[in-house]
Amino acid sequence: MTSSNLDDLTTSFETASASINGVSFKGKSLKLDTQEDAKSVVESIERCKTLEFLNLEGNTLGVQASQAIAKSLETHPEFKRALWKDMFTGRMKTEIPRALEYLGSSLVTAGARLIELDLSDNAFGPIGVEGLASLLRSSSCFGLEELRLNNNGLGITGGKLLATALLDCYNSSKNEGKPLALKVFVAGRNRLENDGAIALAEVFKAIGTLEEIVMPQNGIYHAGISALSDAFTYNKNLTLLNLNDNTVGYEGVKAFVKALPTLQNLKSINFGDCLLKTKGAMMLAKGLQEGHNKLEEVILGYNEIKKEGGLALALALYDKTNLKTLMLNGNQFGNSGRKELELKMKEIGKYVALSDLDENESEASESEEDKIENENAEDVSQVDTEKQLIQKITAISIGDSKEVDINTFMKNPTAENFVNLGINRTEIILAEVERDGDAYLETITPILMKISSLCKNNKEEIAKASLECTVKLYKRLFEWAVQKDQLSLVNNFLLVHLGLIKSEDKKFKVTWNLEGCLFAIETVLKGEFVPEITRLIFKTFLERKVQE
Repeated sequence: MTSSNLDDLTTSFETASASINGVSFKGKSLKLDTQEDAKSVVESIERCKTLEFLNLEGNTLGVQASQAIAKSLETHPEFKRALWKDMFTGRMKTEIPRALEYLGSSLVTAGARLIELDLSDNAFGPIGVEGLASLLRSSSCFGLEELRLNNNGLGITGGKLLATALLDCYNSSKNEGKPLALKVFVAGRNRLENDGAIALAEVFKAIGTLEEIVMPQNGIYHAGISALSDAFTYNKNLTLLNLNDNTVGYEGVKAFVKALPTLQNLKSINFGDCLLKTKGAMMLAKGLQEGHNKLEEVILGYNEIKKEGGLALALALYDKTNLKTLMLNGNQFGNSGRKELELKMKEIGKYVALSDLDENESEASESEEDKIENENAEDVSQVDTEKQLIQKITAISIGDSKEVDINTFMKNPTAENFVNLGINRTEIILAEVERDGDAYLETITPILMKISSLCKNNKEEIAKASLECTVKLYKRLFEWAVQKDQLSLVNNFLLVHLGLIKSEDKKFKVTWNLEGCLFAIETVLKGEFVPEITRLIFKTFLERKVQE
C-alpha cells in the first residue's frame, strides 16, 4: 500500500469518528434581551433531537431571553454539558441570579444529569451563587464531573455559599447511593482568601475524587494553603494542581510537603509567583525527592528563589523520567547561578525540560524579612547532597560499563550500548533529536526502531528498559505530530519503518529486528497519548499482517 492509499484510509476513519450532539452559539456576540431575541437559539435547541451540550460563550443574555432558552431545555433530559462561559457581559448583578435560576430550574425539570458546568468569566459575585445554588443542590448535579467557575468575583462570601451548596449536593447524592464524584474544580481569580479556601477544603475532603484543582490568584495565605493541603491527601488521584499567584510562602510549602507522599499521581504543579523564596524551594525539593515519577511539569517562576534553591530542585527532579517542563524564570539566580543551573540540568540529562531563564534577576541581599523567615524555618538540610544523588543513580542503573553516546549506539545498536547510554537515555536521545529541527521525524524514527527492536531481548531488564524508553519516545513523537499537524506523515513513516507498507524509496532497507518493534508498537497503541486515528490505522495493518 502506498502513502496515497494511506491518506484515503485516514480520511475514512476521520469521517467515521465525527459526531455532533449539541448547539453552539460560541463567539456570536449576540445581545439577547427579549424572548424574540432568543428565537434563533430556541429554534436550534428544538431542532436538535439529542442535545448533549449548549455553548453560549461570548453572548449576553437578559432575564427574558434566559427564560425562553430555559423553556426549550425542559424537553432534553439527555443534556450533559452547560457551556455558559462569558454570557452576562453588561448585565446588572440583579439580572444574573434570575437568569441562572431559570436556566437551572429547566435542567431540574428536564431531569438532566450534568457532567460539565462552565460559568467562567461571568462577574456575578456572591449574589450569582445564590441563583446557582438550587441547581448545584439538585439531582441534576449529582453526576457532575467538571465545575468551572473561573473569574466570577465570588469573594469570601461566594466561596462559602458555593462550598455549602456543593456539600449539600454531595450529601444528597450519597444518600441516593452514588455520591458526587467531581474530577475537575476550577475557581481562579475569585478573591476567595483564606476563609473561602478553608470552606472549599472541607468539600474536597468529602468528595475525594478530584483530579484537577485550579485556584490561582485568590489571595490565599498559608492558613488557607494548609487547609487545602490537608484536603489534597483525600484526593489521591490528583494529577494537576495550580495555586499560581497565591502567597504560599515557606509555611504553606511545609504543609504541602506533608501531603506529597499521598499524591503520587501528580503530573503538574504550578506554584508560580507564590513567594516561596529559597527556603520554600528547598523544602519542596525535599518533598519531591522520593517517588512522584509521573511528574511532567513543575512551574515555580517569580518566587525570589536563589541559586541554592534552584540547584536543590534540579537535583530532586533528576529521576523524574516524564519531566517535560521545569519553569524557573523570573527568580534570583544571577548570571553565574543561571549558568550553574543550566550546566547541572545538562549533567543530569534534564536540560531539554528547563525553560528559558529569562527575567532572571541578580541574587538580592538577604532582607530582614528573609532573616526572620530563615530563623523560624526548620532545617531543610536533609535534601540529598549531589554525591548522594549520584550514588542513587549508580545504584539503579542497569550495568556498569563505560558510557556511550547516541551515535555509537546507532552504529552498533547492541543491548550493551543501549544500557550504556545511561539512566537518562530518553532525555539524551530527545536532546539530540531536537537539535535537528526540520529533520526531527527522519532522525527519531530509526532511533525508535533500533531501541524498540531490543524489546524482545532475552534479558528481562534489557527488554523492560528498552520498552520503557520506546514508549516515552513514541509519546513525544505523537505530541510533535499533533503540534506540527504532521500526524498523517508520521503514521506513514512508522508503517514503512515497521515493514507494514512498502517504501516509495527503493533504497530504503529495514536493518532492525522487526519482531521487537512490532511487539513494542502493540504495547504503545494501548497508551492514551496515541491519537485515535493512528490506533485505528495500525490495528488494521497489524491484523492484516497476522492473517498473512
